[in-house]
Amino acid sequence: MTVEQSTQTRHFRIRGMDCAEEVAVLNQALNGAPGIVEIRFDVLNAKMTVECTSDFNPEVVLAMVAGTGMKAIPWQEWHHRPEASFWAQRGRVVMTGFSGCSMILGLLVHWCKHEGLLHALGGREGHPLPVEVVLLYVLSMVAGAWFIAPKALYSARRLRPDMNLLMTIAVIGAVLISEWFEAAAVTFLFSLSLVLESWTVGRARRAISDLMNLSPTTGRYRDPVNQEILEKPIDSIPQESIVLVRPGEKVPLDGVILRGETTINQAPITGESRPVSKHVGDDVFAGTINGQGAFEFKSTKSADDTTLARIIHMVEDAQSRRSDSEQWVDSFARYYTPIIMLFAVAIAVVPPLIGVGSWEDWIYQALVMLVIACPCALVISTPVSIVAGLSSAARAGVLIKGGLYLEVPSRLNALALDKTGTLTYGTPEVERILAFDDHTENDVLSRAAALEAESGHPIASAINREATRRGMTSPSAAGIRDVKGRGTEAFIEGKPFWVGSHRFMHEKGAELPETHKSAIRIEDEAHSLIAVGTDSHVCGLIGVSDRVRETASSTVKAIRKAGVNHIVMLTGDNRATARSVANATGIDTYHAELLPEDKVAAIERLVKQYGHVAMIGDGVNDAPAMAASSLGIAMGATGTDAAIETADIALMSDDLSKIPWLILHSKRVVRIIRQNIVFALGVKATFLGLALFQLATLWMAIAADMGASLIVVFNGLRLLRGTDVGG
Repeated sequence: MTVEQSTQTRHFRIRGMDCAEEVAVLNQALNGAPGIVEIRFDVLNAKMTVECTSDFNPEVVLAMVAGTGMKAIPWQEWHHRPEASFWAQRGRVVMTGFSGCSMILGLLVHWCKHEGLLHALGGREGHPLPVEVVLLYVLSMVAGAWFIAPKALYSARRLRPDMNLLMTIAVIGAVLISEWFEAAAVTFLFSLSLVLESWTVGRARRAISDLMNLSPTTGRYRDPVNQEILEKPIDSIPQESIVLVRPGEKVPLDGVILRGETTINQAPITGESRPVSKHVGDDVFAGTINGQGAFEFKSTKSADDTTLARIIHMVEDAQSRRSDSEQWVDSFARYYTPIIMLFAVAIAVVPPLIGVGSWEDWIYQALVMLVIACPCALVISTPVSIVAGLSSAARAGVLIKGGLYLEVPSRLNALALDKTGTLTYGTPEVERILAFDDHTENDVLSRAAALEAESGHPIASAINREATRRGMTSPSAAGIRDVKGRGTEAFIEGKPFWVGSHRFMHEKGAELPETHKSAIRIEDEAHSLIAVGTDSHVCGLIGVSDRVRETASSTVKAIRKAGVNHIVMLTGDNRATARSVANATGIDTYHAELLPEDKVAAIERLVKQYGHVAMIGDGVNDAPAMAASSLGIAMGATGTDAAIETADIALMSDDLSKIPWLILHSKRVVRIIRQNIVFALGVKATFLGLALFQLATLWMAIAADMGASLIVVFNGLRLLRGTDVGG
């Protein structure tokens, strides 16, 4: 594809894609096809996303997917199509049920006509089977393989063995050595395992759907022309409309309260356990649940741009960012299956060639190996565990952008935290103002407010709030220039002024001995220092302080208890304030008076020393340091639009206690994934050993493989239970 060519994105619902094995098949079928640039998969939503050239015909995708034995439906068409037919919804269950009934009926007829149940269950000696028994077993095999055979045929044509091909070869082999019951049992049990697997994956899929369904479909708003109350779908409500919410209703859109007071349950977005009081001027979020009070709010975002919509989008995207465990399992399965097939051939051929046992016995054991070699339990356990972990975290108000980032907290050796807005509330207040020469406190404050009028920094907000509280009207500033990490310069009434940190004041060369003593005194009181001056002198100093979060100290202890012993505070504030906050929170190491590039350098040193390091900040200001760390975590994403985009993980509330929860949750996810991998491989190793000693049967092998698949899936789904990390 040339650089000039534009691309388009097409989404498809894939019927029959319930496992990572099907993803591998689709990848092989579509990757490299003319016009296709990239393919991404979301197994839990059975969704395939195709990046393709603008002239690409999507009908090609439908045909290529059909060739694999699956069916692709354009995503929008699937969403708006009538409810699927009975066969589309229940066909696999019907055929599996028919397969099981035919097998049991054949077994009963065999039992009645011959020596007894043990003979019917699998003795290879004895009378030939009656025709009606063979017919019933054949019907069982045909029904059980109805949805399996097309995929097996595709796998054989592409010379890429998968579980469907392994099962088909085992069934054909059993028929060739006249093991009719075993062939029927393998077909039925494998078909049953796929039905149960589809059901368990559907359970995880419904957990994602619950998140999608948080937002109400309609909302009531006031018509701006005649003030009539209208009720319409939320995507039809104009932005900046006055929306009405009654007690007990869900909030339909993001906005700011204009009239009324209430309490709102924000747990669907932030994971907060208690309802939050809301007053005029407070933000509200779509999908949250109103308490007893009615209120009106002004919508600030469209339905597809709300915080909830962004969360849903991120959760959907998260499933395409594969974790290290998923990538390892995929790589392992890619080599494991062909090796086991070669091993099975060797078992069938070598022992009888050297005179050990009969050909029929060793061929039978080779078929057992093919059955137990099916990697289904291995490949499905990890993605189900990852998505369950992502969903559980989202419900707790912790938005993780993919399995790739879900596992990282479990490996953290060090943690770096920003001070303002992370360890503190991020809402500092002006505590002291010192004026020099002929200036007054109001002179100093008004000029600082004029220079900081366009800044979104918490300290700038504190200065502007204090000016408003005093009823001051700040002069206008022209030519405002931000000096990164230091302060701001501008012209007020044609004269140059600046405002900034102690460091900036020193760089300006305006720091007299008296000014220096006053600055040190303010900093010793644990205040952040803001200096205001001109090119010739310092007009005054402002002391601003920010309260430490009540939970900061206990959270630092909990982080250490979770296994992260090295905790560092990084701040652009002065040393005295940094020392005061560090002492109050129990942090041993801190670095103060840092510019953004200094924070990046500090993170790089920590990564070099400790390996896996997380950086926690309050969004965009800390983005460079987050990017340099192993894991970027943003605080309070509901208040910062860019925070979700900036970090790898976003805490939807300002609750720092979510950090130790996240670390323990990550460790639990990794522990369950390891349990699943060890168990799945252990079952296979056990049956391979039994096969070598001719102690395993085909139906035992398929039952064990089906059982292993269900056990690892249900073990992974345990992560959906609540948001605790116990167990």
